[in-house]
Amino acid sequence: MTTAASGLSEDDFAKDNYGETLFPRKIESALVHLRDIGEQHVNSSVKVRAWIQNARVQGKKMAFVELREEGSWSIQGLVIAGSEVSRQMVKWVGSLKPESFVSVEGTIKRPIEPVKNCRVANYELHPTKVFCEAPAPETLSLTLASANKAVTQVDEEDTVVDGVESLNVSGSAVPGASLSTHMNNPVMRKRAPVSQAISDVRMTIRKIFTEYLDARGFNLFEPPCLIGAASEGGSEVFKLPYFGKEAYLAQSAQFYKQMEIAGGRKKVYSVGPTFRAENSNTRRHMTEFFVMDLETEIEDHYHEVMYLLEDLLLHIFRQLEVRCKDQIELVRSVYPSPPFLLPKVGEEVRISFADGQKLLREEGPEEFRNVRADEDMSTPQEKALGAIIREKYKTDFYIIDKFPESARPFYAMLDPENPAVTNAFDFFMRGQEILSGGQRIHLPGVLESRIRAKDIDPESPGIKEYLDIFRSAGVPPHGGGGIGLDRVVAWYLALPTVHLASYYPRTPKRLLP
Repeated sequence: MTTAASGLSEDDFAKDNYGETLFPRKIESALVHLRDIGEQHVNSSVKVRAWIQNARVQGKKMAFVELREEGSWSIQGLVIAGSEVSRQMVKWVGSLKPESFVSVEGTIKRPIEPVKNCRVANYELHPTKVFCEAPAPETLSLTLASANKAVTQVDEEDTVVDGVESLNVSGSAVPGASLSTHMNNPVMRKRAPVSQAISDVRMTIRKIFTEYLDARGFNLFEPPCLIGAASEGGSEVFKLPYFGKEAYLAQSAQFYKQMEIAGGRKKVYSVGPTFRAENSNTRRHMTEFFVMDLETEIEDHYHEVMYLLEDLLLHIFRQLEVRCKDQIELVRSVYPSPPFLLPKVGEEVRISFADGQKLLREEGPEEFRNVRADEDMSTPQEKALGAIIREKYKTDFYIIDKFPESARPFYAMLDPENPAVTNAFDFFMRGQEILSGGQRIHLPGVLESRIRAKDIDPESPGIKEYLDIFRSAGVPPHGGGGIGLDRVVAWYLALPTVHLASYYPRTPKRLLP
């Protein structure tokens, strides 16, 4: 069923070639995607399914439309009254609202000169049929132009209101919108080319991660999200009723990675959500976030794991420069940032925790002149050290090894030569931590001693079951790490908040949509 615009005369010879339609209309021409249009399509009839980006009437016989497909791919359409197109059709097409979804049949032509405002600049579409399958509302709460600009207020979660904020675009000035407005308008946020570019980078990182590990004999496994006891003790855990008992959302895949190693797998990895009931309303925290985890046997030294993770991340970064070149350029056009600096091959930066604190004392801000090697680093310390390392070593990616015992969980293996520190490390991007890892304790007696040293009852729920893994059979030495996917995306692209790297960010103040 097709309904043309109201008020048109009944002698409209093109009335069956345009209008709103409840069901998709049959169009004989072959469907083409805008990214694929080339010389082979010139003077040929094609079918395009896209959103109206802009539409306007130019006199009584002509209308211009911009059609946008996925990402930033758009093409200019020129609707000209003639033997196949009526004046009524021209008027109707020119009245279509931005973000309406249409199915179009038309002929690909070469424009007189390249079209400046469309990514498909060397071709234009001359429609002969236009069917609106989903009309947009009269007013958009967030326009595409505003959605594709940098957020204006990053700390938006301080005020999350019901409904959405309306934005009106007048003249050539396009206002930005707060992060709250972006998040409250998920459809338009996701249609923005910059948002889709960020998502492309995110999914490419996941893909490279799995490709790299699959090629090296790692086995994918699936840890549970719903568990019967807090993963690692502590209070930062979500509780929920479970058939007369309490259940918890997993804080980490840590125990399950180790269970896989104990169960006979030599190398394992997983990618999935992790949950922390931490009331942190910052630009770098979320209550649900994704972690790319791996665990592997250790043959001689825990640095085998560290070097593997280092090579993996360097591989990801170098592949991103090739696979996501266009997306990275697009994001940087909205969120300007210096390129992400990588160390030269053979000049990777790996420093001990004690040496990092020493650098802060000697070359950092005045407030860090007295930092000690036996105390954990604060976020300001990490950022200050990142700035020093960038200036000194010309890299935004580096490793800090040998964290103090007090700053690591009970399962971290102590350094046999210096029990005040652990065989544990963190990886950093632009001065912010994106990975924690190291060697785990695999001997039950040693593990129980460390559990007690951390004032945790080894017989408490969850901890007992974890300890029983190592009591039940001999478990080989092993280690691994967890990479925060959201942070890798955000810090690589230098986004102002990690929330922009997430599909549907969850924070203490945001649970919808």
